[in-house]
Amino acid sequence: MSYEAVIGLEVHVQLNTKSKIFCGCSTAFGAPPNTNTCPVCQGHPGVLPVLNEAVLTKAMKAALALECAVAEETRFDRKHYFYPDLPKAYQISQFDHPLCKKGKVHIKVAEADGSYEKDIGITRIHMEEDAGKLVHSEDGRPVSFVDLNRAGTPLIEIVSEPDMHTPEEAYHYLTELKKILLYIDVSDCNMEEGSLRCDANVSVRPKGETKLGTKAEIKNMNSFKNVRDALTYEIKRQIKAVEKGERIVQETRLWDANKGETRSMRSKEEAHDYRYFPDPDLSPQTITASMVEAVRTTLPELPLAKAARFKSAYGLSDVDIGVLTDGRAMAEYYENAVHAYPKQPKKIANWVMVEVNAILNERGIAVGDLIVKPEDIGGIIRLIDEGVISGKTAKDVFSEMIKTGETPGAIVDRKGLTQVSDTGALEVIIRKVITDNPNVVEEYKSGKEKSFGFLVGQAMKATKGQGNPQTINELLKKLLT
Repeated sequence: MSYEAVIGLEVHVQLNTKSKIFCGCSTAFGAPPNTNTCPVCQGHPGVLPVLNEAVLTKAMKAALALECAVAEETRFDRKHYFYPDLPKAYQISQFDHPLCKKGKVHIKVAEADGSYEKDIGITRIHMEEDAGKLVHSEDGRPVSFVDLNRAGTPLIEIVSEPDMHTPEEAYHYLTELKKILLYIDVSDCNMEEGSLRCDANVSVRPKGETKLGTKAEIKNMNSFKNVRDALTYEIKRQIKAVEKGERIVQETRLWDANKGETRSMRSKEEAHDYRYFPDPDLSPQTITASMVEAVRTTLPELPLAKAARFKSAYGLSDVDIGVLTDGRAMAEYYENAVHAYPKQPKKIANWVMVEVNAILNERGIAVGDLIVKPEDIGGIIRLIDEGVISGKTAKDVFSEMIKTGETPGAIVDRKGLTQVSDTGALEVIIRKVITDNPNVVEEYKSGKEKSFGFLVGQAMKATKGQGNPQTINELLKKLLT
């Protein structure tokens, strides 16, 4: 019997507000333990939470970018569970009145036998506060410390429909989701700092079956690769268990990246275990149509729409578009370069993807930190097209631009790099090359095409690399016939 997996993902995203969701404490990462706290996020008796307006706005922005229907009224609830890093012994979250429902993320999946596209549904997005963090002793003592700096940090939880059936689909869903969240600037999505965390729910069933199997929740996955690897392992584990006649139990499992396996952590809680009830300290939030539209006007062009426009406007390949639209800043850098010189969008794309990306990777910086302005990339291509410099010289000019930030024209003038295109001057040089290399000339005339390249190289050397290659090629062929 063949089986299929059913996968749903729960993604927690830290919103990049300056202060916490219900108090004015800073959300800055890396502060000394328990310094970004106050009586509200420490859970002191009698304190009252106040909703941070920026949290609601950014959460709505994410909802609209993911094509969700925003609720007219949303409400906060208390989710009860006891854990040392949860100071109130309940978490302020949302249950039956979430911020929004019914969105989607469009993904493209490439496989060995072809590629396909599909929509992954989003069940809901709700707002909630984060818990603190347990810091375990590193000196061998059985002691843990509690750091409440994260307590009260604003989160949105994005819950997908169980629409994914392979680890690869889950990987592409997460990749596309992260790209959208970065485009709209609601989070830095830094998994190492806990700004984006993912839990996976997975079950298996015979192919053709519509009833869902018993699911396991997988936690402790700190990269998209780990999500893919954990799902691959868990699906195989469940299929093997079913084939042996074993019963799959609903549980939470941890991913052990070192061993490459999941292991049982605890039985999985149901909603009633948390004893949800409306938080009496926070009134329901009414969301008007005008509020929604005000947030909608702040949305940038989203990745999918940008990719479609780049294809129709600039005639780029899907591979080029994937690289150039991977980040909003890179897409804007490329497009600003094209606006500076609209004649060559493909050549500019190549320069951005190869030369610019090489510098970014070498220096470990973002495109926004690059000293070279995008219009100057367009300027380089213009100088090549106009025959002022060769492609080889252009790379030298770019290297100088990286150091000084000067325009390409200024560098060409300062260093005297203007390409020699004067046919009279070049003809004198080429005739001398022919005279000085009679044996090579004879080889060329006897059919050895490589000899022609040698003669071109000698001519370029004589012009100190500033001869127009196209003109040199044309004159050399003419004089050798």
